[in-house]
Parts: sequence; structure tokens; C-alpha cells
Amino acid sequence: MAWDHDLCRAVLRVYVRALLGFQRRRAKRAGIADGRSGAVTIIQRFGSGLRLNVHFHTDVLDGVFYRQPAGELAFFPLPPPTQVEVARLLATIHKRVVRLLRRRGLCPEPSAGASDDPPSNGEPGLAGLLQAAVFNLRSTGAHAGAPVLQIGRDPKAPWVTSRGQLQAHLDGFDLHAGVAIAADDREGLERLCRYELRPAVAQERLTLRDDGRVLVELPRPWHDGTTALLFEPLELLARLASFIPRPRTNLLLYHGVLAPNAKWRPEVVAYGRPGKAETEPAVARAAPPPALHDHLSDTPTLASSPRRRQQWAELMTRAFGVDVLTCPRCGGRMKLIATITDPAVIRAILDHLRLPSVPPRPHPARPPPSDPAACPDELWH
Repeated sequence: MAWDHDLCRAVLRVYVRALLGFQRRRAKRAGIADGRSGAVTIIQRFGSGLRLNVHFHTDVLDGVFYRQPAGELAFFPLPPPTQVEVARLLATIHKRVVRLLRRRGLCPEPSAGASDDPPSNGEPGLAGLLQAAVFNLRSTGAHAGAPVLQIGRDPKAPWVTSRGQLQAHLDGFDLHAGVAIAADDREGLERLCRYELRPAVAQERLTLRDDGRVLVELPRPWHDGTTALLFEPLELLARLASFIPRPRTNLLLYHGVLAPNAKWRPEVVAYGRPGKAETEPAVARAAPPPALHDHLSDTPTLASSPRRRQQWAELMTRAFGVDVLTCPRCGGRMKLIATITDPAVIRAILDHLRLPSVPPRPHPARPPPSDPAACPDELWH
């Protein structure tokens, strides 16, 4: 799945069909015959320990939309799933995914031999990086194939797997439905989305040691006491390279009534916004706004506040904490006047400001120095 995005999407379709079908059946038992739900999935390729771990973070509408006799769209909230329902849903997903893999020859019967590894049939070098990242092994250097060095690990520590509430585990498949955010908690929804869209490792967790190796601190200790991982610089780069998806790979997908081509999508996105309540019947107004939930939990609405197109400067401030519209000299606010792309106009402005308008001539390419210590630092860097 880390190599073949088509296979990853096929597994995702199996999983989402089971998920949305689960919501439809629960709504049907409550008297809603044609209820339709929706979801947003972020395909994440890494775990907290920098292992290549393809998994899905799915925010699901905590209920279904349906048509009223008058033609208006209404939302019917569903209660949180029970522990038994989560376990049954996971068993369904497990059965369907294994059936898909067997049809593709990727999950042979126990009595059969090992199947071919598709990535090694054309890119053995990249396949080796992916395999090492999946099993948390070192992929380069003299110790290639050995486990990554773990700091704080106790070899005698018992391996205990924690199973929380609304979480099920079956043969390597894990379904977690315990993250819930209230429908009016916009900050909580943003924190959840930021978590799902986070990078592989935070800058604060990286430390360059005196011996040249890189220490990667874990967000929380593992069950065996491990608190950090130790990488050679090239090993860390190889591990990060394995997280990069193949070209033209979309890791953010919409399903059900939130899908781009869904007929109900415009009404679903506008549902519950100010100005719509006057035209809705009393039954529709009485229903609470749709909520999102992470892995089948009851979580927040996407349509509880007016939509406003944010400027790139605002988005960069929220993402990186840097206000690019603040003048670095006087501290005043800058304002975007125009975007100029005409080379002649750009050259005229630079000449008027007495700034260089001719790009510098690049130096000819040269090989790296054989002895970095003999090269001045400013040239080496």
C-alpha cells in the first residue's frame, strides 16, 4: 500500500463503504430509509516512531442526511457506536480487505508460499527503503538490516498492548472510535485536523549529537521504555524519503455526501448556516447541526460558521506562526497592491529602486570537495 497508491485507494474504498454502510443501517433501524452520510479521510504514511505505517484518519458525519417529504434536506443525528458495534465493523472491514488482497494475489493462503513483492519488480533500491521503514530497520551503512537504536529500552519489559474504549484489534487491523468533539467546538475540530495533517516529526524532537548522529525523541514512551531513536544522518534522510508518496498521489479524500461530485454536496455544505433557518421547516430546525467524528465518534460540524476565503498570508500565519505582512524594518503592516509578472515592468521597478535587475551568472558545476575540513565553511554550507 505504501508503494501502490491504486491498491491503497482500493483498500480505502472497501473501508469507507463498510463505514458509510454501517451508518446507513443504523439510520434505517431508527426509521430513516434513505439516509446518507459522508466522511473526509487523510491518508497518513508514518507513525510517531518514524515507521512507515500507512493508515487512515477518517472524520465521519455523526449521522445521516435525508430528504423530507417537502423536499428539504434534514440531518438525523446518530448515537455513538457501542463497543460491540465497533468490533463487528472491524470484523467486516478485515474480511473484505483480506478478500481484496487475495483477489490481487497479495495475501496468499497460509499453506501457499510467499507472494511476490510488487515494489521489488522495478525499483529494488526504493523497495528496500520502504521495507526497512515498515519494520523499523536501518537501511543504509554498515549496519543495514539491523534494528534502529532505541534509547531507554528495557529488553525485559513485558509487551502489553493497551486497548482503550471503542477500540478493536483483529489480526493487525485496528479500528479506533474514541475521539469525540462537540458540534460547536470549532477549536477542537481545528486541533483534530492539525493532528491528522501534521508532518512526520516536529523540529523540537530532533537533536544533533556531538558524534554527528541524530536523536529523535518520541512524543510518549513506548511500552518497553523506549524514549528516543538514534539515527545516522543518512539513515534519517532515507527514513523520511520513504514517507514521501508517489507522484500525483492525493492524500486527502472526500466520501459520501461530501464527495466532490455528490448531488447533495452543495446543500450539505450550506446546511445549518445563518440565513437558511427561515426557509426550513420546524423539523429541520429542531435537528442539531451535523457533527464530524474521528473513526466513528461524535465530532464537530463543518457548516456552523460562515465560509470566508482566507488569504495566503493568514494561512501561513496559522501554519507556521510567521506573519509575512509585518515589515521587518518598522514593524508596520504591509498591504498587497498587485502581483506583477511582466519581466519588463519588474526590471523597470528594480532599476528605479537601484536594485540589481540582471540575474547573477551561476558558477560552473563542480564536484564536492574530497575533504570537507579543508574547505571554508561558507563554501561547504
